[in-house]
Amino acid sequence: MFEEQELVVDEEKIKKSMRSGIPLTITSYTLPHETEAYIGRVVAVFLRLAGHENLRDYIEYCIQELAVNAKKANTKRVYFMEKGLDIANPAQYKKGMGDFKKDTLSNMAHYLKLQKEKGLYIKIQILHRKDAIQIEIRNNSVISKMELIRIHDKLARSRQFNSLEDAFSQVLDDSEGAGLGLVVLVLMLKKMGLTEDCFNITGTGMETIARLIIPLEQTVLTNISGVTNMIVEQVNALPYFPENIVKIQNMLSDPKSDMMEIAGRISTDPVITADILKIVNSAQYITTKKSNSISDAVKILGISGIRNLLYSYGSQKILGDDTDEKKNLWKHCYKTAYFAFNLVKNFYHDKSSIEDIYLSGMLHDMGKLVLTAVHPDLVDKMKAFCETKNIPSITIEDVRSGMNHAEVGALVAEKWNFPENLVAAIRFHHSPDNAPVKYRLIVDSVYLANMLCEIERGGAVFEQLDGSVLARFNIKSKAQVDKIISVFSKGFRAEKT
Repeated sequence: MFEEQELVVDEEKIKKSMRSGIPLTITSYTLPHETEAYIGRVVAVFLRLAGHENLRDYIEYCIQELAVNAKKANTKRVYFMEKGLDIANPAQYKKGMGDFKKDTLSNMAHYLKLQKEKGLYIKIQILHRKDAIQIEIRNNSVISKMELIRIHDKLARSRQFNSLEDAFSQVLDDSEGAGLGLVVLVLMLKKMGLTEDCFNITGTGMETIARLIIPLEQTVLTNISGVTNMIVEQVNALPYFPENIVKIQNMLSDPKSDMMEIAGRISTDPVITADILKIVNSAQYITTKKSNSISDAVKILGISGIRNLLYSYGSQKILGDDTDEKKNLWKHCYKTAYFAFNLVKNFYHDKSSIEDIYLSGMLHDMGKLVLTAVHPDLVDKMKAFCETKNIPSITIEDVRSGMNHAEVGALVAEKWNFPENLVAAIRFHHSPDNAPVKYRLIVDSVYLANMLCEIERGGAVFEQLDGSVLARFNIKSKAQVDKIISVFSKGFRAEKT
């Protein structure tokens, strides 16, 4: 599996490797983005076949971190050779590293070309044994004694950290850029119930080998941070819905209530009344004339529509939009809701669930608002780290707190007695294949809408989309996805003007 070949995952080859006990090998000279994405897809299939899909994000991060470090080690070798410096000489090593990052980042294509010309490779090997998964990242730049000491020192320092709060709160050596990455790798192992003893780096005289051995029977995802308790306390401290909303909800659930009584109750709250009239006169509800009467609006929306609007209105009222961070989150939620609504409208033609899907898109990121309230500074640091490492922020959230924002949002939804399908959409909007089958449409729609919004803003790429979800929407190509994003974005902008 070399990068010159078409980067298509061969499931049969992976099965054969697992049956024969021969390592699955992926080799690259420059580790371009396409190869990194391909490695992620291979890992996903490998773990699915091994029955350990729950480890995917953690193992994928570890492989990526070690592969990028191996690539950097190769870059360092050609850089030192070009500068005529001896990497094993402490004084010359210090001199070379002074400008290494600046020089290579400004002319990376040149140094990657040199690596390939010198035959310096990065080789990822994954072996499935009966009781463990063994992962090796090899590169043929032999590690120096000084570099090995530095790495072991960073690993030793990582033992003192039990959470990302600890790591981010201390000044880490960033002279070579690997300090925090290795700390997070150790935290990933802890998240799987393992220790840094499962990881080592050695030199053979011809290769440098970073090896991870993951005993499958010991990998239990654990809560490694006290932030979890803080989050739960934050959720428990949230108020219940305003009394007027609760009364309207009770009327909606009472078969004896008629629409005029419900309209009368709604009209006592001018803010809810204004929101309902705004919604009913939007492009979502095409009517022959503008509705200025709450009684007419209630008839158009129906009981389900009113109930959903109240969930949305009450959530925003309690969680607030008093900071730029919250305002941006709500903007993203509105866009996700619009995309989800139109995905179902255009691909499923299912009018019975379309209102619930719009609402789910609106509220899918409620958990982020709670996390922001608990640790606003840490959220910003996590974002920066994820962007630097090009990894999903949800993976770091798991390590940070023992639960991610989707789970936090689901806890909030359960506290507020949201219906099961809405709770499921919030809980599984990053992991659609884990959702109950009966909620698949609503979860798939919110997942895909959210990802399309992420792709549009540059936070994700087509290769990261769940293939099973795409298949269920009969979406077959990147060109099709790009077209959907273009059309939906144009429609969303038009609706907002």
